Amino acid sequence: MTDISFEFFPPKSPEAEEKLWTAVGRLEPLAPDFVSVTYGAGGSTRDRTHACVRRLVDETQLKPAAHLTCVAASRADIDSVIEAYATAGVGHIVALRGDMPDMGEFQPHEDGYSGSVELVEAIAARGGFDITVSAYPEKHPESSSLQTDIDLLKAKADAGATRAITQFVFDTPAHLRFRDAVAAAGITIPLIPGIMPTTNFAGARRMAAACGTHVPDWMSAMYAGLEEDPDTRKHIAASIATDQCRTLLNEGFEHLHFYTLNQADLTFAVCRILGLCDSQQESKPL
Repeated sequence: MTDISFEFFPPKSPEAEEKLWTAVGRLEPLAPDFVSVTYGAGGSTRDRTHACVRRLVDETQLKPAAHLTCVAASRADIDSVIEAYATAGVGHIVALRGDMPDMGEFQPHEDGYSGSVELVEAIAARGGFDITVSAYPEKHPESSSLQTDIDLLKAKADAGATRAITQFVFDTPAHLRFRDAVAAAGITIPLIPGIMPTTNFAGARRMAAACGTHVPDWMSAMYAGLEEDPDTRKHIAASIATDQCRTLLNEGFEHLHFYTLNQADLTFAVCRILGLCDSQQESKPL
């Protein structure tokens, strides 16, 4: 059986909030293993993230995984957030180093955790949480090498991480090479590939450039000249994501994580095509 999970980001306006909860209602019937809620750079959306997580707990049957970063917060502040999540009934944290507000080089808080390994250690020592961490099949932009990233992932696993979700990747063979390298390094926690179905190819290219994700030439060619043709882009996006997911499943991956961008229709369609949902399931409003 294939597990699925979805990522949302907290809204910045009433219109965006309506869009988010419409997406949640659309995808909830697919019974994901969990749904994650992101932080902005520097924890800039921290309060909105917490509000989203609380509403997910109070108003849905979904199991939220709350993002938590080390940026601009003391150990005491972060520990209080962890306790607040536990009190709210959240049993899953996505533990990340995080990015600085100005997107410059990471600087730990004077009284804070030095990075993701220390954060994972603290959450594991407290107990009571599943701990998800990040992984980068094509190398983190700030990393000196892919091997450095793999060594860091092993340190996070040894510190208590229970699974890793990868950055989105369009070049599927990169996922497979990374899986093999991770296994060769003796890392045994589940590795979950990140999938980003999107019709906004220009936006996808910008995000890919920021995080070091390769955009294959064949993918650029498929979207070429379709800037004013959203309907065709939608069909292409569904085809690309479905083909990627099918390849990953055939290669033995047992869990897929979808970066939804708070847009549910495309992710829902991909899951439906792959048979990852009951054909009788219907979305519901929140």
